Amino acid sequence: MRVSLNVNYMYPRDMTENPRWLNDTEEHSWRAYIEGTLSFLEKLDRELRAEHGISNNEYEVLVRLSEAPERTLRMAELAASTSQSRSRLSHTISRMEKNGIVIRKSCGEDGRGVFATLTEAGWALIVRASKTHLRGVRQYFVDVIQPEDLKTIGEAFSKIRQGLGGDAHSFNRCPATIPGREEN
Repeated sequence: MRVSLNVNYMYPRDMTENPRWLNDTEEHSWRAYIEGTLSFLEKLDRELRAEHGISNNEYEVLVRLSEAPERTLRMAELAASTSQSRSRLSHTISRMEKNGIVIRKSCGEDGRGVFATLTEAGWALIVRASKTHLRGVRQYFVDVIQPEDLKTIGEAFSKIRQGLGGDAHSFNRCPATIPGREEN
């Protein structure tokens, strides 16, 4: 499925201010980024759904929990570290809980917080799904980009994240505890 994005809704023609319009190179780069990212994420999502019955969002939750101490995070912390709102995350965790790959439990410290914990079935799932995810990341992203361009992309998006108020290097490296994964 080809993704087509109409960005005209973002730039109404009757604007009263004089915006800094994108030049041809900037507009091409922006649209290539949007369309490439959407297509790439949709492809990863389709493959994870077809091969493992989980979405990209669910995979992201599995990754965060697998990297956490005792494979457990407070729901608020999990929401902050994923691309999901608290409400959306709650729905995602409910689906995952029904499938036996995570459990929720109350936080004994304050009684208000809730923890999400990866189950053994969830761990087994991420071990399997990580191979599919890695294959897609390599095939559709890493292997089609020159190493120097890949480094530039990483640096650019670290700057963007930092400019938006995040830590430029806040991501965690996937632990080498997944069978077959070795540190590089």
